[in-house]
Amino acid sequence: MKVNGYIKKWPMVAILAFTGVFSTVIVVNYAAYSFPSAASIASSQSSKRRTKNEPVHRGSILDRNGKALAVATNFYHFGVTPSAIKNQEAFVHAVSPVIGENENALLKLLSDNADSSFVFVKQNIDQPTYEDLKRVCDKNGWTSAVVRYDKIPGRVYPENRLASQLIGFMGREGNGLAGIEYSMQDVLAFKENPDGTVEQGKNIYLTIDANLQSQLESVANDAMESTQAESLMLVVLSYISLPSADLNEYGSASDEERKNRPVTDSYEPGSVFKVFTVAEFLDAGVISPEERFNCDGIYERKTNSGERIRITCLEHHGSLTARDALKYSCNDALAQMSEKIESEEFLTRLRQLGFGSKTGVELSGESSGSLKSTSDRFWSARSKPTIAIGQEVSVNALQMVQAATAIANGGVPIQLTFINKIADSHGNEERVHTPVFKERVLKESTAKYLLSCMETVAESGTGTRSQIGDVSIGVKTGTAQMADTKTGGYSTTDFVSNCIAIFPVENPEIILYIVIQKAKGETYAGRIVAPVINRAANVIIDHLGMSRRGASSLSHSGIFQIAKDSPIEIKDRVPNFVGQPARQILPLLERRDLNIRVHGSGWVVRQTPQAGTPVTENMQIDLYLESSQN
Repeated sequence: MKVNGYIKKWPMVAILAFTGVFSTVIVVNYAAYSFPSAASIASSQSSKRRTKNEPVHRGSILDRNGKALAVATNFYHFGVTPSAIKNQEAFVHAVSPVIGENENALLKLLSDNADSSFVFVKQNIDQPTYEDLKRVCDKNGWTSAVVRYDKIPGRVYPENRLASQLIGFMGREGNGLAGIEYSMQDVLAFKENPDGTVEQGKNIYLTIDANLQSQLESVANDAMESTQAESLMLVVLSYISLPSADLNEYGSASDEERKNRPVTDSYEPGSVFKVFTVAEFLDAGVISPEERFNCDGIYERKTNSGERIRITCLEHHGSLTARDALKYSCNDALAQMSEKIESEEFLTRLRQLGFGSKTGVELSGESSGSLKSTSDRFWSARSKPTIAIGQEVSVNALQMVQAATAIANGGVPIQLTFINKIADSHGNEERVHTPVFKERVLKESTAKYLLSCMETVAESGTGTRSQIGDVSIGVKTGTAQMADTKTGGYSTTDFVSNCIAIFPVENPEIILYIVIQKAKGETYAGRIVAPVINRAANVIIDHLGMSRRGASSLSHSGIFQIAKDSPIEIKDRVPNFVGQPARQILPLLERRDLNIRVHGSGWVVRQTPQAGTPVTENMQIDLYLESSQN
C-alpha cells in the first residue's frame, strides 16, 4: 500500500515506536497482506478446539521474528501430611536436596506440624524439579497419602528483563497483571465454551525484534550508568524503560522497576517541543522560512491588562530565521513567533498532532499529558509563548513519537501499535497488522522543511554529538526543569533531558526518541542524550543493514563457500525449529529421551510446543514441514 515516497518497505524502511518501541512499525511502502483462503479459514476454525490429548495453555508472546518472550509452563505446590510420614529424618534427607531447602529448616517445619493433616513444603516448583521430586517420592513409596502436588499454570520469561514493561507479567491466578499480558488478556487466555470444548490461547507477535532490543538495552544501561540517572526511556524499533524488572522474579521487583514510563510518565519536554510549534507556525502561514526574528537574550512584553511576560534565552543570538531558532534552540525567537498565531488555532493544531490525548496503544494506564485550553483557569498571557518553548505542556514519550511520525511521513501521522500479528496455537494467522494512516495534519512541504531544519541542528546546532557521519540524521534536543512537588514550582536539581531523531533525512526510515530523567552532574541534552542517540542509531543502522555513505564496493569472483549447517541441540528449553530443513531434524529422531514427530517434508513452518518451553523427559515435540517457503 503506497502512500508516498518518504518511507520504504519494511524491514529496510520502518519508523517504529515500540519499543518500544518501541513499538510500532511505521511504513509508507508496506507489503500488503492477502486475505486467508477458504482452506486456511477452515483450518483455523478447526484448530480453535484442542485435540483430545492436547494440553490447554495460555498463548505465547513472541517478538516479530517468532522468538519466545513469554511461554506457558506448569508450576507445582508441594505439600505433605506430616502425621503420615513414618521417618521424618529419612524423608527430609531425601527431599531437601531436590527442592533446595535446608534439611534442619524442613525437619523443623514437619516437627512443628507433626499433628497436622496437611502443610505446604515448597511452592512454585518448576517442571524439571517436580519430575525429580516425584521420582524420589515414588521410589521411597511416599504416595498420595503422604505427599501432594498441586499443578499450577505458570509462565516462563526466557529473556528475563528484556522489554519487561512491554511484555508485562502473569499472576498466579493465570491473569495478566501488567503490560501486554494484562491488556491482551482476552486474546492470550484459553476459553471454555458452553459445549465443553476449550479454545487454546492465541499467540501474540510483537513489533519489536528481540536481538535489536537486547543491543539497545545495553546502550541504554551504559547511558544510565554514565549519567547516574534515575530513569531512562528509549522508543524506536525497541521499547525500553529503565530500571526494569526481571519478569521471572517479578514479585520481588521494586515499584520503580515495574513502572512503565513511556506510557505513564507525563513531563514537560522543553525545547524538543519547538520542532512541533515551528511546524505549526509555518503550516498556518503566520511565519515564512525567510522571516527573521531578533534575539537580544530576553523576550519581554507587557499586556494591555498590565500582565508582564518575561522569558529568558541562554544567549544573544541576534537575527534568526526559523531554521536558526531551532539550530540554537532560541526561546526569544520562538516566543516572538507565537505572537503571530491565535491561541485557539495554535492549540487546535497541537491537538491534531496528538498532544493532550492518549495515543491508543495496546497498553493500559496511558497518560493523556496536559495541553491547556484558553478557558482553563491557569491560562494566562504567558501561556502561549511558554507552550511554544515546551513548558506549560506535558507529554508522554509515545505522544512525542506519534507527533514525529507526521514529520517523518510527509505530514500524515501513523497510529502506533505494539502488535505485529496474532496467530492460533497451530500458527494460523488470525490478525496481521497493517499501517493505519491518520488524517493529514501538516503540508508535505512543511514536513520536508522541518526535516532539513532538524538536520541543521545535528550538523551545526545543539545536536552535533548525535551526528552519524555516513547517514544523514535530523535531531532536536531539549532540557527542562522538572516539577517540584513540594514547592509547587520547578526543581533546581532535577531535569528531563531528551532528544528526538529521524533518519535518514532524505528518506526517513527511523524515529528514535530518548529521555533521561534526573541525571547527576551534566544535564544538557545536547551533551548527555545526543551521544546516546548517535550510539543507538549506529546499532540500528548496522542491525538493519541500512546503506551508509561511502560504503566500500567489493569485487568478488562469484564463487561462495557455503558453510555446513550447525547441528541443532536440545538442552533445557525447546529451540526454535522454524525455517530448519528436514536434514537438520533427522539426527534428533535418534534421541530416546524425547518423542519427536515430523509431519511432512521440506522446511519447518510451525512447531508444538513453542520455542522456549522448558524441556521435560519424554516430551512430545511435533514439527510441521512444508516443501517450499513463502
